Amino acid sequence: MSSSGTLERRPPPDRTAPGKAASGPPALDRPGPKRAGGIRLGRRRPGAKPGQLSVGFAIPAILVGLTFTLGPIIVIGVFSFLSQPETGGGVVYQFSTEAYRHFLFQEDFLGNTHLDLRYLRSFGLSGLQALVTTVVCIGLAFPIALWMTTKTPRAQNLLVLVVTIPFWTNLLVRTYAWILLLSDRGTANSVLEMIGLEPRQLLYNSGATLVGLIYTFLPFAILPIYSSLAGFDFSLAEAAYDLGARKLGVVRRIIWPAAGGGVMSAVALCFVPAFGSFVQPVLLGGGKVLMVGNLIAAQYGEARNWPFGAALSVIILILTLLGAFGLLRWAKRSSQKVSLAI
Repeated sequence: MSSSGTLERRPPPDRTAPGKAASGPPALDRPGPKRAGGIRLGRRRPGAKPGQLSVGFAIPAILVGLTFTLGPIIVIGVFSFLSQPETGGGVVYQFSTEAYRHFLFQEDFLGNTHLDLRYLRSFGLSGLQALVTTVVCIGLAFPIALWMTTKTPRAQNLLVLVVTIPFWTNLLVRTYAWILLLSDRGTANSVLEMIGLEPRQLLYNSGATLVGLIYTFLPFAILPIYSSLAGFDFSLAEAAYDLGARKLGVVRRIIWPAAGGGVMSAVALCFVPAFGSFVQPVLLGGGKVLMVGNLIAAQYGEARNWPFGAALSVIILILTLLGAFGLLRWAKRSSQKVSLAI
């Protein structure tokens, strides 16, 4: 008790043995390794999430992925700057830019160089075929995906399964099925004869190639658009109808912007692979439709000009990267989420 008559609180006495430092907080309050099922767990790294592994565990997978992804691209890039041997295929390890010059210029027997647009026409034809394929696929995929989102969850799962059924069969087998349908005595001409029309040459032309491309890449357009519309709140459309909007206005101003990210993903997933397609122009076009994929295959085959084939591949890669950057830039400006995964 102090002199003023009030009680004074005193600190508890120190019970530490003489000559021994204080042991700190009780053992229950100490952070440290714990035991789970008899296994001693290490201390978690600062900022790490529960169950997160260190980067060292992912290094083997990263190395394998880089080897089989970037490795072929590096080889093709190196080959494009090498020389062509005088006879046979392969490359001569001597630096040269002849392959890229050969893309636009040709040299005649007199040594005169002139502009040659043959390969540019092949690129233009490939771009046109890919553009028409993309537009038709999106035009068909948008109403299909919108119709799928209006069904019950169980029906939606079933419809998604139906859309993915073509992936269960090899592309080559499906393309041969189109040959049977479009041949001179195939199903399509048989139907024309039944309705009184003359049979037509439906195979081995650019139209047959286009049909094969649309059939191949239509699921790649349906799935991302459906994914972007799966969580759409249709009460917004009902509110627009209540305010006097018409069906076309609701689709154009409400539903289409909601599917913008999926539409752009569908553009990337359809246009890029259709631009370099190889199977459909060979089997359905009969080799008469010279697209970029066929041109590159010919350089490694009949022409035996590996550096030029590698240069064409590099040009396609650069065009694809420029298109991807442009797509991402548009998505950033319009606040759309674009993904290249299905």
